[in-house]
Amino acid sequence: MSRFIAALPMYDWPEVRTETDAQWVRLRDALRRRGVDAPDALTRTNMPDGSLEPAALWRDPALLFAQTCWGPMGLGLADHVQVIGQPDYSDFEGGQGEFYSSAVVMRRGAADGDVGVGSPPPLTPPRKGEGHLASGSSPSPLRGGVRGGGSGDRAGPPIPVDLLRGKRFAFNGTDSMSGILALTSDLEAMGEGIGIFSERIVSGGHRASIVAVAKGRADVAAIDCRSWAMAQRFEPAVKELAVVGWTGRRKGLPYICAQGLPRETVDALLEAATEAGMLVAS
Repeated sequence: MSRFIAALPMYDWPEVRTETDAQWVRLRDALRRRGVDAPDALTRTNMPDGSLEPAALWRDPALLFAQTCWGPMGLGLADHVQVIGQPDYSDFEGGQGEFYSSAVVMRRGAADGDVGVGSPPPLTPPRKGEGHLASGSSPSPLRGGVRGGGSGDRAGPPIPVDLLRGKRFAFNGTDSMSGILALTSDLEAMGEGIGIFSERIVSGGHRASIVAVAKGRADVAAIDCRSWAMAQRFEPAVKELAVVGWTGRRKGLPYICAQGLPRETVDALLEAATEAGMLVAS
């Protein structure tokens, strides 16, 4: 049995689990050809109740391969892991190479007539720093020099602040770049802030946020472009929603490994992930 663990939880919806497993098999076999004792299967549980706790997974010294978000990376996770590389989001509306954005969604008819505006904004030069989500606090830059969350000044359709003001906002978690931190930063760049919402509701996941908005338990959510594409394939509630804006583009979810892995293993991970087609072309 391998001493390592690996997981790909960020987009591991039940409907695509077979695809996720096949992706891991390609990477696993490429790693084994390079002498790395990769585990047979992905880890999908690390808690007594059978759930997966990402924070514990990411900090496990046996972590060989996983995917995380730049939100946790900017909030201390970068001290515990090494970045292997970035996936390519070009196949998804709102993505461009290693960069992604979030669709800001509401129920259809929430504005005058059906809502929905154009396409995501183009990639633009990075702005210094990003705001942390902290109720009642002023924005502060992401710590540790982590630039994965870097955002560009908006060059596309602006976020419709007046449409969002006073609404109930659902988001997956307080450390999520796509679910809340990106939108918070973009609002602050417009002279506003997360306080425009009358209520902030933690849903626990992008899919849960979509369902909450569709069922009227919330009014607005920000969904990363890959999750939004998956929802359009698999989540019936999405037909009740429309896109009213897009956040600025930021680096997508990086692939990581434990900080303590030796350089030769990290090099093998980079080579194997490239061979398996999991990294954006450099």
